[in-house]
Parts: sequence; structure tokens; C-alpha cells
Amino acid sequence: MTNAPPPPQNPQPPQGQAPQQAPNAPLIMHGQYIKDMSFENPRAPQSLIEQTQPQLSLNVQVTNRQFDAKTFEVALSIEANAKTPKDEPLFMLELVYAGTVSIGEVPQEAYGPLLFIETPRLLFPFARAVVANATREAGFPPLNIAPVDFVALYRQQLEANGGKMPGIAGGPVGHA
Repeated sequence: MTNAPPPPQNPQPPQGQAPQQAPNAPLIMHGQYIKDMSFENPRAPQSLIEQTQPQLSLNVQVTNRQFDAKTFEVALSIEANAKTPKDEPLFMLELVYAGTVSIGEVPQEAYGPLLFIETPRLLFPFARAVVANATREAGFPPLNIAPVDFVALYRQQLEANGGKMPGIAGGPVGHA
């Protein structure tokens, strides 16, 4: 008689296969990635020698692109510009950080909040780290972006588009 080890409690799927997702999950993240990134340091090395307090402008936008009825790419676009007090450029950063998601069995009016609030909340910490690392590697202090209010941003986009979200097939998107 041999003593075989007990079967694992949480077996892992074979390599190459994705783990099973809950069948009724409202949002499934398939992957996230840097889609586009640009960093310009036009005054280097002079900008690194001068130690002045920069004037920073920051812009964050969320867009989406629909692949099929329930699969979307959600992109978080971040633009950061720093200038000297004399209005000379220190750096310009543009980042498009995106993720591909599927929406589960939820009502159509839940698509907007899932795509424009919840998905960006999942992407933001990773995009924030990319921005901080890029500015640090360029010789500046890391730019740590404060948390973004994606609910307010979503409401602004709804108002600007007459209650409709671009990129979502179907009618108006309801309020969260």
C-alpha cells in the first residue's frame, strides 16, 4: 500500500489555459497594456540642473472601443506637462494605458458605469506607476498622480454627449 499525496484543493488549470471566471461576473479583465507612450525632455540637461518648482498641468480622459457585443477596450489617456515659472517646457508626457474587458450579464444601463468608472479604477494604479517611473527615469522627481474621481469624469462625459456614451452600441446610458 502506497501513500499518495492528497489531490490539491485548488487545482491550477493546465498551462496555456486561462483560469475559469465566475460565469455571472459583471466585468472580466482580460489584459492591460501600454498602448502608446511619449516622453519629451526638450531642455535636458539644463532642466535637470535648474531646481525650480514646476507648473504642472494634468489631463485624464477615458475612452472605449467595442469589439463585439460584450467585449471592449477601455483606454485611460493621461497627459502631463511641466513648465518652469518662465513658461519654458520641462517635460511633456502622454500615456494611453488600456485594458480589454468583457461585460457579463448586466442590464445595458450598467455598461457605462462598468466601462467608464470601474474599469478605469482597475487600470489607474498601473498607469500611475508608469507615469511615476517615466518621470523618475527622465531625471525628475516621480510624478505621483492623485486619485481620479472617475464618477465625476463619467458624469461630465454624459453631459457633454447628451446622455450617450461614445463607443457603446445601443441607446442612452443610464446614470449610476
